[in-house]
Amino acid sequence: MLCRRERSNPNSLSSHDMASLESIKRWETTNRKRALLCAVTYNKQKYKLKGTNYDVKSMQELLISKFQFPQSSIHILAEMDSYPHPTKRNIQEALRWLVKDNRPGDSLVFYFSGHGLRQPDFFDDEIDGFDESICPVDFRTEGMIVDNEINDTIVRPLKTGVKLHAIIDACHSGTILDLPHVYSTKEKCWLNNSPPSGVYKGTSGGHAISISACEDNQLAADTSVFSESGKQMEGAMTFTFKKALTEKSGVTYSSLLASMNKDILEAKAKCFSLRGLFHRERLQAPLLSSSKEFDVNEPFVL
Repeated sequence: MLCRRERSNPNSLSSHDMASLESIKRWETTNRKRALLCAVTYNKQKYKLKGTNYDVKSMQELLISKFQFPQSSIHILAEMDSYPHPTKRNIQEALRWLVKDNRPGDSLVFYFSGHGLRQPDFFDDEIDGFDESICPVDFRTEGMIVDNEINDTIVRPLKTGVKLHAIIDACHSGTILDLPHVYSTKEKCWLNNSPPSGVYKGTSGGHAISISACEDNQLAADTSVFSESGKQMEGAMTFTFKKALTEKSGVTYSSLLASMNKDILEAKAKCFSLRGLFHRERLQAPLLSSSKEFDVNEPFVL
């Protein structure tokens, strides 16, 4: 088996992967609005997902039609022929592109639809003792992308006047950005999620916000229950997120969470299937976290 250093050697990449990586490095750093959308199907693997490619196209449409993102400012990683694949190396490079040369007034979006996992935290960074991670298509050989790395890559570099929204449709994704504040919809207040170690998890003056499909100990759904035909698979979080923002005007962060929760509860009654083999009775609850406390009754704008 190859050691990690050998796997990380660029010379070990296929010609297709090398070409994809080089194309990502040439992406222009557009001002004002910029988005990275990742869809991982894990094609030909045991736990293949059937709705992620649909999810990423749905999110692209939302950004363009609802929030006036120029199509040229949106980049997609997906297991489709016309896109770079969502390998670990490609996602890491694309995340660096997302925040490169960020400046006041920029609105940045990171969207991920795929599998998420947990692993023990050995650095006393997590209140619950677990790190959260997202799974690239090659996670079996290259490993996951852990919340600590995501925080270092796209949260810490955010400058004053820059806002980042992460929208993560994956299992165990609640605190995937390691942000120090988590909003409790039950208590209607912000809770402290700062790491016990005291390490800084904030920005360089900007504002990072994450909306995750579920809490850290929950699973997220990949389902056809929302489809008119009953056949199209899609992420429950992605569908309810888009539905809340397109059906009504003046949506706030609070009303967005409430609408998503309501639709997921209704879907649960229809017994949709979950993205995992265990804890099928566990209901996903979308989670809001932030680098700083803010009024959740302010308008949701990307």
